[in-house]
Amino acid sequence: MKRIDAPVEELRLVFQGGRTRGYGWRRTQLSGLKRFLEEHEERILSAVADDFGKPRMETWLTEIYYLRTDIAFMLRHLRRWMRPVRVRTPMLYHPARSFFTCEPHGVVLVMSAWNYPLQLALAPLAAAIAAGNCVVLKPSEQAPATARVIADVLPQYVDHEAVRVVQGDAGTSRELLAERFDHIFFTGSERIGREVAAAAARHLTPVTLELGGKSPCIVDRRTDIGVAARRIAWAKFINAGQTCISPDYVLVDEAVESELLDALCSAVQRMYGSGEPYARLISRRHTERLQRLMAGTRIVCGGRCELEECFIEPTVLTGVTGESAVMQEEIFGPLLPVLSYRTLDDAVHEAGSHGTPLALYIFSSSRSVQRSLMERIPSGGVGVNDLLFQAAVPGLPFGGRRESGMGRYHGKAGFETFSVTRSVHIKALYPENQLRYPPLSPSRFRWLQRLLKLFS
Repeated sequence: MKRIDAPVEELRLVFQGGRTRGYGWRRTQLSGLKRFLEEHEERILSAVADDFGKPRMETWLTEIYYLRTDIAFMLRHLRRWMRPVRVRTPMLYHPARSFFTCEPHGVVLVMSAWNYPLQLALAPLAAAIAAGNCVVLKPSEQAPATARVIADVLPQYVDHEAVRVVQGDAGTSRELLAERFDHIFFTGSERIGREVAAAAARHLTPVTLELGGKSPCIVDRRTDIGVAARRIAWAKFINAGQTCISPDYVLVDEAVESELLDALCSAVQRMYGSGEPYARLISRRHTERLQRLMAGTRIVCGGRCELEECFIEPTVLTGVTGESAVMQEEIFGPLLPVLSYRTLDDAVHEAGSHGTPLALYIFSSSRSVQRSLMERIPSGGVGVNDLLFQAAVPGLPFGGRRESGMGRYHGKAGFETFSVTRSVHIKALYPENQLRYPPLSPSRFRWLQRLLKLFS
């Protein structure tokens, strides 16, 4: 059996040879990723459906189209991102010039998650390639059909000597983490994220952790409840709620709670009541966990569960408090608890009691309410009057904060995450300031002080 560390050693030799540094190589690899998505669209759609029954339209929009847009953005801007950035050199240090460059880390590890098995593997891979790195890509073993497509087909479209796909279970992940990489990018749960960070610390390897958390959606009375309900229902129940930035729960002004509950159930009925294809949950264990979280709540709509099919229909819950089981962990499924609040202070307190979320969502037509909530509730990103799209705009950095993650990617932020900023100062040999050299007599020191003060 081939040792896990062998690809790492081989990749390091490739990187040291300089192959991945040039613009041409990077552009060719990104173009290859784009062709992979175009030429194997049907196979990808089938693989994701095999893994957890995700509808074709959802897969195309959230996986294939998203990646094509992200890669096109990188191709459009890559040459400019790679250019040295000139900075002003103070007169005191002239004649000289100063600039910084973005250089690749070297050999990086990308470990992806199962809930968006293609997007969460290839988006960081694209960023790592754009930055000029060699990459070990570890797809999630919980989405085996998609992992096989990536492992079997992707090497035909990228430089297989510089990009390696490694399949395996949690044991394989541990073996990879024992190796010395130059950067590690992980998407997954907070619990595993802590293990990744601890493993990286042994080699002082920098990490990017894209985790999750309980993302609140706050609905103010000053909004269009119908619009809010439709957008919340769409964002919550897409991918069967298995989205790290989906609204985990709703906090609604008690004056419009009943109206919102009615509108949410109407929206769910319109979207999914006519037998619309719906994604399954990833495993029976995950389905059983969600069943337990419903205990002690009141089901407003939905609630049907088919354990053998790993299916729970879109479900809206009330009778929930901050101490309920469903509020003690990230739900990551099609359950939407709705809690009411009396004042904005109450909403801020409740949102702040569940850690720092990956996303904060606000529905309000009041600019002062929007501003107040953004200032008082920390989060990785914010969506105002809509949901999820803060992660879809290529120019917006995406990432968590505190327990919801560290580091950013998407667009230029991904290029920067997989790069090291290197400062360069180039000085002319002449003329030379002799005052800086010892020995410094009192008179020379006074002249040096005057010179420094003149140019400070």
